Formats: sequence, structure tokens, C-alpha cells
Amino acid sequence: MSSSDDGGGYVHDPSAFDEDGEQAESTDDNWLDRPAHPETTDREFDWRGWVVVGMIVLAFIVAPVAIVLWPPGVGYRFALLILPLFPAFFLAVTAVWATTRP
Repeated sequence: MSSSDDGGGYVHDPSAFDEDGEQAESTDDNWLDRPAHPETTDREFDWRGWVVVGMIVLAFIVAPVAIVLWPPGVGYRFALLILPLFPAFFLAVTAVWATTRP
């Protein structure tokens, strides 16, 4: 089997190992050997966290109260489908926004 017949699978490369038989470190795999500890990252409960708390209050308190207080003659489908849908959507978008850091 020649080197061109590898079929896209793993091909052992002896030059990738040092004298001790250890695999030589590459810059792409350094995070595997020494990952960053979670305490070293900036993950404080700041204003983004309070925005998520506000959306939780909106989704779990304001929307159900609005459903209960919605006049019965206006629209049953609107009260049970649309009123919970908008706060839930904005809660999901806000949670993704708050957990991704620039």
C-alpha cells in the first residue's frame, strides 16, 4: 500500500513524534493539554445577567398574568398561543446573547 492509498484515514507519521515517543506539540492542540480553568475567565453576574432575570420575570410572571386577565371575547387563540410565544422567544434570544462573550 502506497502513501497515496490511505483512503483519507489515519496515517502514522513518525516525524510527528519526538525522541521519547511522545507526540510533538502543535499550537492547535495546546488547549487540550492545558485547558483554561473556568475561574480564570470573566464570568461575573453583571448587567447581562440582570437582563436575563428581567426576561424570566416577563416570561414566567407577566405573560401568565396577561393570559388570565385577557378578556375572553377578544381571542382565545391569541391569549394562549401568542402571549406566551413572544416572551419565550425573547427569553431564548436574551439567554443566548447574555452567555456569548465578545
